[in-house]
This record gives sequence, structure tokens and C-alpha cells, in this order.
Amino acid sequence: MTRRRTETRALCTGSDEVWAHWGLLSSSGEQSDLPLQVFISCLTLSAPVFGYLGDRHNRKAVLSFGILFWSGAGLSSSFIPPQYSWLFFLSRGLVGIGTASSSIIAPTILCDLFVRDQRTQVLTIFYIFIAVGSGLGYVLGSAVTELTGNWRWALRVMSPLEVLALILLIVLVPNPPRGAAEKQGVMAVGGPKSSWYEDVRYLGRNWSFVCSNFGLTAVAFVTGALGFWAPKFLFEARMVHGLQFPCFLGPCNSLDSLILGALTVVTGIIGVILGAEASRRYKKVNPRAEPLICAVSLFAAAVSFYLAFVLAPATLQASYAFLALGELLLSCSCAVVADILLSVVVPRCWGTAGALQITVSHILGDAGSPYLTGLISSALRDEGPDSHLQHFLSLRRSFLCLVFVIILGGGCFWLTTLHLERDQALAQQPGPGTPDNKDMDGKAMESQPLLPGMSASTKDH
Repeated sequence: MTRRRTETRALCTGSDEVWAHWGLLSSSGEQSDLPLQVFISCLTLSAPVFGYLGDRHNRKAVLSFGILFWSGAGLSSSFIPPQYSWLFFLSRGLVGIGTASSSIIAPTILCDLFVRDQRTQVLTIFYIFIAVGSGLGYVLGSAVTELTGNWRWALRVMSPLEVLALILLIVLVPNPPRGAAEKQGVMAVGGPKSSWYEDVRYLGRNWSFVCSNFGLTAVAFVTGALGFWAPKFLFEARMVHGLQFPCFLGPCNSLDSLILGALTVVTGIIGVILGAEASRRYKKVNPRAEPLICAVSLFAAAVSFYLAFVLAPATLQASYAFLALGELLLSCSCAVVADILLSVVVPRCWGTAGALQITVSHILGDAGSPYLTGLISSALRDEGPDSHLQHFLSLRRSFLCLVFVIILGGGCFWLTTLHLERDQALAQQPGPGTPDNKDMDGKAMESQPLLPGMSASTKDH
């Protein structure tokens, strides 16, 4: 997962050479988001396929295939000549398809290797390395481009890391039965297969899953809009304060993108750790701790972002501070939401549940939020004179709509608390499940230790 984020950031290291090479740089110097949109669209559309495969076939094999698939697509894209730009877009889509395998299947394997507090800690590390990978993408991509003088090598140097990741996966990572960590192997092997329609119908009636999914969608909506428009908002704010000269001809570079990227990485790491640790400790006294922490963090994030936007015309330093605090609070729900999903959904549906969560959060979240935010800003800008101040104020007012979305997300997590304990109890009940593939030797596989010091025995279930 970290390697995939590194490659994505390596391609988008702010190199106008890349976008000019493919004809994606406008006369004003603005970079097109078309490659990113192709990537997200293909990831979203392929997620249900990998969710289906992950619930019914050898997860380790599917994950290995995904690594090889996106590695080949990423490497081949660095050799595409400029006259075949459509192949470049196709390669971005193929990378998105391969990425879906790791996004969906990797967390389910980790959750079958660890249990309770260990699971929370491992998921925390998993999501921390996603943030670390994002930061490494900026650093590695920029460094390789500067050393070689060619942005293509920023993609080619990833190949050794991909091979290493695949070798470590094959050699070190076991392929446990579904639900083994919670001693639910009876649900993972033996018994009839369920159809994809039955799994989706079950998930649609799981209110904890549905509500937490919409809460995560609100987070994705806000992060997608901020990731696209926040650098421009800060650029305009610096002009309003007289700290930045207007830019009429591209490329319009500033330090705001770099500062925002650094803040995103740092606050992402800290937020994931704080959210997971607070959940682990508070859960000992309150069984509804996970959605409560998500709800409270989103409500607090709404206040922080509101202050960041409102104070921007008066003090830029305070705006930066509250913007960083808001991003930190949004990150608190990353690992916690994954814990909620795995506790309220039966193991046979983990892959499908993760796929639906990714699909919904992208389609209703970050896939359209940049466009909607820009549309609102343009409509507000037309109401006043064409000036830099009017551009800044219209974008700030459109950002205030994001505060409302965050509050709605917090409300969804609050609703999750009303159904959490009931859905957790239902998920623990034995029932028909989806058998694993031929990679498992039936009950003999159930009795094998997953990791040193752990046992997957399910006979006492």
C-alpha cells in the first residue's frame, strides 16, 4: 500500500514537465486532474470485483496478482511516448485496478492474523504507512527527477521496491482462514457459499456498516475538496495579505502546496495514532467507543475548519494552525472505521464490505467534491467584481459548505453508536459462510498457528 502511494505521489510531485509532456498543462499553468480522475474511477469500479474474489478465493494469490498488475502498469507507463497519451491514461487506470486489490484484501488478511488490541495496533501501523508513503512519494519522486533529469525514472525506481514487497508477501505472510483470529473458522470453512447479491443485501441491512460508511464518505468528500483547492485558497490568502504577487501566466508556483503536503503527512500520522489509541483505551469502559470517537473528532474538526476559513482574512498563521488541527482530527477516524467494519460484519463478507466502502466513499466523496466545490465558488464569484479578493472570498464561502458535510459525517457516526452492539453480536453468531479456496486443507488448516504464539483453533467455537 505504501509503495502504491509512493508511486502516485512520484508522478504528481509538482513537475510541470510531466503535465506539459502529455499536454495537460493549460496556458495559465494549471495542471489537469484527468490522470488522477482516471485512477480513482478505475479503482472505484474494480473494487467490487476484488471484494468478490477476496471473499471466495485465495486472498494471498489475489493480492500478489494485484501487486504484479499495478507494478507492470506503472513501469510500462514510463516508456510511453508523448504521441500515445491515451496509453498513459490507460496505464493510470490499470494502476488503479491493481491498487484496489491491496486496499481491500490486505486489511482482511491482517485482521485474521491479529485479534482485539493487537488488531487495532496493526491497523494503526498499516494506515500510518499510507501517510508515510504519501510523503515519501514527494521526496523520492523529486529527488530522482532532480538526479536523473527525467521524471520517468521516478516511476522506474519503484520496480525493485515492488519486487521486494512481493517476495516478502510470499515468504513471510501466511494465508489464514477467514475469521480465524476471532475463532470463527467454522464460518470460514464448511457450509454453503453465499451469492454476491446475498452479501450486499446483508450489508445493506447492517446499520452500523451503512452509517459508518456514510461517515467515512463525508471524510473523503472533505479531504478530496481540500486536497484540490486548499493550495489555491492559501495562495489567494497570501495575495490578500500582500505576501504573494499575483500570478497571471503559469506556472504559478508557491510553497503552499509543499507546506500543505507536509502538514497532511504529519497530521495524518499523528491523527491515526491518536484515534486508534483513544479507541483502544476508551473501549475498555464503553463498548461504543469507536463510533463515539469518530463522531467527536469530526465535530471538533468542523469547528477547526470553520475557524481556519473565517480567520484567513485576518491572520494567516491562525488559519494554517486550525487547518492542520482539522486535518489531524479527520485522520483520527481512519483506523477506527476499519475496526468498526471488521467487528460488525461477518468474516465471509469482509472483502465485499471493504469494496463497497471504497466504492461509495469515492463515488459520493472525493470523486465529485473538487468539482462541486469549484462550481459553488464560481457561482459565488460571479456575484461580485472580478478581483483577487472576490476570488478568495468566494472560495472561502464554498469551503464553509465543507463544514456542514463534516457535521453530517459526525452525525452518521453518532447514529452508528445506536446499532453497534446489536450488529457486533449478530456478527459473532455462527452461520453459513464462504469456504476458502484449495489453498486451505479444511480443518487441518484451522488448527495451524497463524503467527508465533497464536492459534487459529476453532474446535471450541
